[in-house]
Order: sequence, then C-alpha cells, then structure tokens
Amino acid sequence: MFDQGSGSPVVVIPGVQGRWEWMRPALRALATRRRTISYSLPRVDDFDQFVATLDATLDDRGIEKAAICGVSFGGLIALKYAATRPERTQALILVSAPSPSWAPSPMQARHLARPWLSAPAFFARAPLRAWPEIAAAIDEWPSRMRFCMEHVVRVVAAPVDPSQMAKRIELKPGPDLCAECARVTAATLVITGEEMLDTVVPVASTVEYTRLIPGARHETMHHTGHLGLITQPERFAQIVSEFINATSS
Repeated sequence: MFDQGSGSPVVVIPGVQGRWEWMRPALRALATRRRTISYSLPRVDDFDQFVATLDATLDDRGIEKAAICGVSFGGLIALKYAATRPERTQALILVSAPSPSWAPSPMQARHLARPWLSAPAFFARAPLRAWPEIAAAIDEWPSRMRFCMEHVVRVVAAPVDPSQMAKRIELKPGPDLCAECARVTAATLVITGEEMLDTVVPVASTVEYTRLIPGARHETMHHTGHLGLITQPERFAQIVSEFINATSS
C-alpha cells in the first residue's frame, strides 16, 4: 500500500493490471501536495467487493471522506463508490476510464479470451504501442530512455496475473452503469490524454462521462495518452490537486 503526504486525502485506484506500483511517479507527485493513498486490487468474484475494499481502506486509515480517483478500469470502481457512498466521496476524478458504451477492441478481446497464452505477445508489443505517446510526452531522448527503463523496473517488480486482469473486465459494475452515473453528486473531473495517443481507451468513451454525470467537466492532458499520469506526473498531480482544492473551497 502507498500512503504518503499530508492534508486532505485522495485515494487513487489502479487500472485493470491492479498494481499501485505502476503508478508510483504520479503517487509521489500527488503526495507532495496532499495525503495520497493507493493499493493493489484484490482478487474478487463480485464487483461490489471492490467497493468494500475501498471502504475498508478508508476505515483502516481513519478517513471518513476522501477524493476518489480512478485510473482506467479503476475509474469504474471510483464511479461505483461515488454513486453508492456519496457521504464518503469529496470529489470524483476519472482518468481515461471506459464508459458504459466501451467494448474491447478485437485485439483486446482476443487477449481476454486466452489471457495466459496471449500475455507474452501482449507485453512484447506494449513498448511499440506506447512509444508514440512516450515520444510526444517526453522531449529529450535520455529522458525517454530513463522513463522506459524505470517503468520496466516497476512492471517487473510488481508482476500481474493476466487471468485476473481478464476476470476484472468481465465483472459488471451493475445492471445499469448510466443510472449509477446519474446518482453521482460529488464534483467530478474527467481527465484524458489526446485522442490519437490513447491506444487503450478511446478518449470519446471517457468524455462520455461529462454527459452522464451531472456537472462533470473535462480536462485534456496534451502530448500524452493513456499513460499521462506517469509520463507527466507533475502535470497530472497539479490538475488533480487543484480540482480537489476547488471542491473544498
């Protein structure tokens, strides 16, 4: 678990890979501005267990109310929590999260159907898919190479379970995700990268939340895509922290 910094808390929920360690640059940047908490997703059989885990995390840390930030798949958990726990949600931040209309691409569907068999090819091609975004987000070659090496270290040190990743995507947040969106009362910020640079979740899908959640607003992180929180961690932390500050003023 990650728990650093001081001030009003924000809980950052990781993506479908389930490891908070992959987000370490963003968490460290946020922790210089406020108390930042994150954790790895548990193995569950029901989506509501993700909500219960977040409840338990807040209880264990003695926190009554926090800003809830969900990254990619973690955005679905954050959304469900904000819809069902309004009294504990100071603000909601959805980062490149799939909307109710999202469906896996044909390639993603093939990986989901055979997660372990597909894993070697999936991870082997990951650098090629991510490189255009890394090149756009980071100016200098030495910095780009340093980012790549550091991220590989994070991934190797915090390995994932492909079968668990596939199972998480198959779990349903509820019978009507649009209805859950309408129940959200917390101030909501939707963050995306640029359309051409996010090869995981289409930006249009994430922006759909601005129509579904009352009062939600959208902010684009330019020159990045799905990895913006780690390719531009200081910018990400600034956007999130300023939004949370605005909700408490």
